[in-house]
Amino acid sequence: MLSAQSAATVRATLPVVGAAIGDITERFYVRLFEAHPELLRDLFNRGNQAAGTQRQALAGSIAAFAAHLLDHPDERPDVLLRRIAHKHASLGVAPGQYEIVQQHLFAAIADVLGDAVTPAVAAAWDDVYWLMANALIAVEAGLYAGHGLVAGDGTWREWEVVERVEETADVATFRLRPADGAPAPDFRAGQYVSVQVQLDDGARQIRQYSLSGGAGRAGDSGEGLRLGGGGSWVRQISVKRVRGDVGAGVPDGEVSNHLHARVREGDVLRVSAPYGDLVLAEADAAADRETPLLLASAGIGVTPMIAMLRRLVDTGHRAPVTVVHADRSPAEHALRADHEAYTGKLPAGCAYFFYERPEPGHPAELTGRADLAALPPVPAGTRAYLCGPLPFMRAVRAQLIERGVRAADVHYEVFGPDLWLARG
Repeated sequence: MLSAQSAATVRATLPVVGAAIGDITERFYVRLFEAHPELLRDLFNRGNQAAGTQRQALAGSIAAFAAHLLDHPDERPDVLLRRIAHKHASLGVAPGQYEIVQQHLFAAIADVLGDAVTPAVAAAWDDVYWLMANALIAVEAGLYAGHGLVAGDGTWREWEVVERVEETADVATFRLRPADGAPAPDFRAGQYVSVQVQLDDGARQIRQYSLSGGAGRAGDSGEGLRLGGGGSWVRQISVKRVRGDVGAGVPDGEVSNHLHARVREGDVLRVSAPYGDLVLAEADAAADRETPLLLASAGIGVTPMIAMLRRLVDTGHRAPVTVVHADRSPAEHALRADHEAYTGKLPAGCAYFFYERPEPGHPAELTGRADLAALPPVPAGTRAYLCGPLPFMRAVRAQLIERGVRAADVHYEVFGPDLWLARG
């Protein structure tokens, strides 16, 4: 971990660096993309760059990691490091790219802070950076090895779209099979894949989408794997069209709109191996099948929950499973039929759907935003999985803890670049 000398320097300079981190990261990205325009074109999310959210994420990760090292010198924030490492592995990030980031990040620090960056200050923050970078590189190497890959090599594989299903006005499901006919890698319920598409300007943009279905592990029932006229499929992603806000300067989602407008049955997509650490605990032991669960989602956050529910059905989960979902209306609730069907197949499954604009006759207590006060008491020993916008997850997490669920038993997935903002 940090040396005593570096720790003292970081502690003394953290307020200054923290106050300037927004300017530092803005300058960093200008430098990075001037030197390596291919990274903006083919790796970084241009929409997040335009909105500024990617810059906030880098700033948050550096400051949070440094603060953690100072507060907990004998441990690393491994949960958050793993979350970032899974994202990086799904993009094919290689160790050499950390050298590039270091070069331009420290040049940006010098640009912004000037003479305040003494050799001792630069060395201390270099320690922070490489502690974080080397930890990520090690985790990513293990993730690649788990798929028989080497960092930066073999990230992409071609998959054929064998069926497209319009779930809602803004959500489409794409069912896929390997274009080469070779076996597909296993995945765990809750994981995601990256999809890379070539846009009209030649850019190859990448986005992550949760696997909402497929037969990826021994013990899966294979239910639904034969499609009328479409042949077999082994993966399913459900993609929400991201609509921008012209007034706020937020563009439409480039990849989601491309998939909705251009991709049909018979087309081929470039897809990564599955990654992600928001996964169900292994259900091979009887004790796991007796653990009460709560699966809470909002909007397109439903996608990993569908895969989890199917897994629970396939493994014969016997304990109570409470399913909570929040959406604007039933018509906008993607995969609603699957949500209901899988919950109904569980011996002790119960679903509660909250809608802001419900159909006539919908229970009043389930109208509006998700509120666990409308549900029966949470069973003792419940393990919870959350996916959706950050305000939703923070609210549900707080309610669960108020009801006696241990913080360590509340797991969540964050869509987008704000991985470190989900802390607490």
